[in-house]
Amino acid sequence: MLRFQKCTTKLRLGKPPSSSASNAFGRYNSSGGKAGLHSTTTHNKCSSSQLLLDFRSANNMGANKYNARATRRSSLAVHTNVRGFQSSRFLMESTPGPSSSASVSDQTLFHPSRSMISKDFKDLDKQLRSDVKAMGSILGETIKHFSGHDIFDKIETLRFSAKAWREAGAGRDASQQAACDTAFKSMSQTAASLSSQELKTASRAFAHFCAIANAAEYHHRSRRNDHKLAMYAINEGKNRAAALGPDADSCGGVIPHLLEKENCTPKQIYDSLVTQQVELVLTAHPTEVNRRTLLDKHRRIQYLLTEADELRSKGVVTKFQKKLLDDALKREIWLMWQSDELYRRKPSVQEEAERGTLVVETVLWEALPNFLRKLDATMMDTLGDEYRLPLEAAPFKISSWMGGDRDGNPNVTPNVTREVCLRNRIRAATLLKNDLTEIAGRLSTTFCNDELRAKVGTEARAPYRAYLAPMISKLALTILWAEQELEKVRKGNVPDEKIIDVDEIYLTKKQLMDEMLVLYKSLCDTGNHLTAEGKVLDFIRNLSAFGLTLCQLDVRQESTRHKEALDAITKYLGLGSYADWDETTKITWLQSELTSKRPLIRRSDWKDNSFFSDTVKDTLETFKMISEQHDDSLNAYVISQATSASDVLAVLLLQVDAGVKKPLRVVPLFETLDDLNGAAETMETLFSLPAYKGHINGKHEVMIGYSDSAKDAGRLSASWAQYETQEALAKVAKKHSIDLVFFHGKGGTVGRGGNPATFKAILSHAPDTINGKFRVTEQGEMIYQNFGHPDRAMRTLDIYTAAVCAEKHTERARPTPEWRALMNKLSEISCAAYRRIVREDERFVPYFRSATPELELSQLNIGSRPAKRNPTGGVESLRAIPWNFAWTQTRHNLPTWLGVGEAVKEVLESNDADKLRTMYKEWGSFRTTIDLVEMVLAKSEPSIARHYEELLVKDPKAKELGSHIRSLHNETEAAVLDLANHVSFCETNELLTRVLHVRNPYVDCSNILQAEILKRLRNCNNAEEEATLKDALLISITGIANGMGNTG
Repeated sequence: MLRFQKCTTKLRLGKPPSSSASNAFGRYNSSGGKAGLHSTTTHNKCSSSQLLLDFRSANNMGANKYNARATRRSSLAVHTNVRGFQSSRFLMESTPGPSSSASVSDQTLFHPSRSMISKDFKDLDKQLRSDVKAMGSILGETIKHFSGHDIFDKIETLRFSAKAWREAGAGRDASQQAACDTAFKSMSQTAASLSSQELKTASRAFAHFCAIANAAEYHHRSRRNDHKLAMYAINEGKNRAAALGPDADSCGGVIPHLLEKENCTPKQIYDSLVTQQVELVLTAHPTEVNRRTLLDKHRRIQYLLTEADELRSKGVVTKFQKKLLDDALKREIWLMWQSDELYRRKPSVQEEAERGTLVVETVLWEALPNFLRKLDATMMDTLGDEYRLPLEAAPFKISSWMGGDRDGNPNVTPNVTREVCLRNRIRAATLLKNDLTEIAGRLSTTFCNDELRAKVGTEARAPYRAYLAPMISKLALTILWAEQELEKVRKGNVPDEKIIDVDEIYLTKKQLMDEMLVLYKSLCDTGNHLTAEGKVLDFIRNLSAFGLTLCQLDVRQESTRHKEALDAITKYLGLGSYADWDETTKITWLQSELTSKRPLIRRSDWKDNSFFSDTVKDTLETFKMISEQHDDSLNAYVISQATSASDVLAVLLLQVDAGVKKPLRVVPLFETLDDLNGAAETMETLFSLPAYKGHINGKHEVMIGYSDSAKDAGRLSASWAQYETQEALAKVAKKHSIDLVFFHGKGGTVGRGGNPATFKAILSHAPDTINGKFRVTEQGEMIYQNFGHPDRAMRTLDIYTAAVCAEKHTERARPTPEWRALMNKLSEISCAAYRRIVREDERFVPYFRSATPELELSQLNIGSRPAKRNPTGGVESLRAIPWNFAWTQTRHNLPTWLGVGEAVKEVLESNDADKLRTMYKEWGSFRTTIDLVEMVLAKSEPSIARHYEELLVKDPKAKELGSHIRSLHNETEAAVLDLANHVSFCETNELLTRVLHVRNPYVDCSNILQAEILKRLRNCNNAEEEATLKDALLISITGIANGMGNTG
């Protein structure tokens, strides 16, 4: 049973606490007891999304670490009337009692009890608690000032009832059931007593508190990392570079471990680090619920917290400095409260692409070369001075699906993809031009080597500036060319006099790289190594990583669209129906056409021909668009719902027939359980075809779908299928001498293959399947959690680099035949149990639709694509994101644990119990899966889920199912705790337990409010009230997502 630390304050339910006693959010009690967050999280744990808003203005303000001070000063310099806060202070100060003065001082980042940095992390974590307490207090005063004392008191009544419910065991402690029921009833009654407008205001309050708590936690991650590095440098690494910390999931810790514990040589580690590559694919999955304008304010709050840390580190902070920062913090929270939390329309695909990839411009453009500089120093420090990172090393590559993923999204047309590719070129050329301009401004040197002098002539006084000037002009022309091409796409033509020839611009990164290497070499030849390894080196490394396209686009489409197109072509040509042919006939015909020198069909045959449907024309036009793209614009062609070898051959043929000179690599995506189980046979067939093998040059990529397979068969069964499939595919590839790369299609939630512990997740993959090449999706809120701030981005890059290197050289347990047999048994039991509920029980769909906000999620306007691939389909056609999103909102988290408990319980009660316990202890991959389920159970709350059911489910049979599901949840909790030998959830993860302990009451309140909102909304007949309730619902969704740390 999950145990929580109790607060010492006695609470009386039903009465709002006084203003002076409560001090709004972020406090445990009114007498100076525990307040705010107990601790922080490690990287990737229990955090919500972080997005850098208005990136363009952020660029001007200085969003990267090196001009962060300018950003902070800019925000501090804005003069805002703070009279409202003075009024609130007066109200608190006029209230007698010992808490009055504490309430005032709570609204500062410089609380007198705040400790200075020390060697004790518990003391350091007090800074986080103080930050959250200060911001919670400010938020409370903001609510009172702008929305009134009455609603503030009602919010506090709800919050105190939630805390009392948690203190009484939250329904998990039978000895306190009466107190628990009383507290829960108080929460429910308080929510029911609120007007629709008050429901909206209360939902806003809890959503904003979770958001500012996230901002503080994000900042505290960097604070802890900096502190650990400083302590290491002082105590152990006095003579070391200490560029990257000694953590077990950092390159600074992994490299020494591999040398000392795994008996690796420096050369082996070096070879791995300089040849491995992590490719992060940013996707348009709609899971970021926070508006950019609010997340920009959250970002500025983090910069203010950093500024406060810097001032405290100096030892003396003046009254003026304190006031400046405190007022700036209040200003952000004040403006945050007055902002609209909701997207009022769905973004276009172009807007979605720009929004999603701006993190590259504003963060990664600076963070990546800075990380590589640290990695270079760490390699020399640990391996030897001769082991330097090569000049053009590219251990990371950034790609994107935004603007190329047309699977089930009719808004992604060929012209949209053309636009996004051109926009990416404009943005890349702009960044490169700006950097070259800066470099030219710095290089006033008058001497160079003979090679560069020959290019600029003897008259050039500043040879490097003379050399760079035409390069800068050429990049300016590149921008202009792309803008004109964009105008062509939009309007269909461009005046002849504006046309720029492609010979006048940069089209490939090699063109620009060759010229930059001449400059770099000249600097080194003339003794200017230090200058060469500054901004020039950063430029070269960015060019290696991002090229002239910023991030290459994948194209994705479902296999049925290609079948439909080929079926129309064969019918038009009088060859019969491709769709009716068996697999052998399809393969024979496709191979024949691939080797034929005549075209299959000309564009003029189908473009204006009514014989071809609009969807077929769109598919064929997509391949025509691919043929037009210049090098590096596009990356891979991913086939979703791939089931056969003919699915892959079809895409290759359509590319070749459209005139694609260098066909994109074709990547089959195996998603469902059946597809995963048949993947090895499919690839065996493909690799045995001479016509196909001749096209792939000994390399291939396969995508593993984590989301849909888990939705299809349950998490445990899907995990085992993914593991075995990767093993089997690796064997097939080895047999045919194919270099196979796996593309891992993971989401943010555990139910979609996510794992907040990235390092452990990578090491849990089947051995011999990564081999230094790791391609993975990063989507929605995870992009900004991992890369939304320079420090977090560098930490994420460090973890990925360390994990891929460690995975290659660390000996890990492999499943024995006994373990495999046991996993097959577990998989079979869990899959049957999962499908028995989700697929076979006729009560399930009505229950799901009524007990969760699934139907309402489409109104969030957070993505351009529909929630379903098939608008008229049922749960089976629902995408994995809203499927997980809906269950996360109600704290049920059903997709992650359903089926696990039945399987574990049955085996534990059999003769295989000891084998199962041994497997959990000794096999890291299995233990990681079970530990993830345990973490999700810790974040689940059956009592909250039951409340949704009581308010929203009317069908008696559906209610019976709900009761059954909760009993299965209880059994799963018991089984998982038994297997893990734990008394309470995540008892070895102190940080997670503390964060949940603090956050739960706030998320509980959001849940209670959301259930009441849904109840009213589904029975509302008043248009004005319905609009208010819809806003309240969407805000509550955001609040719960912020509190839970993820969405879909």
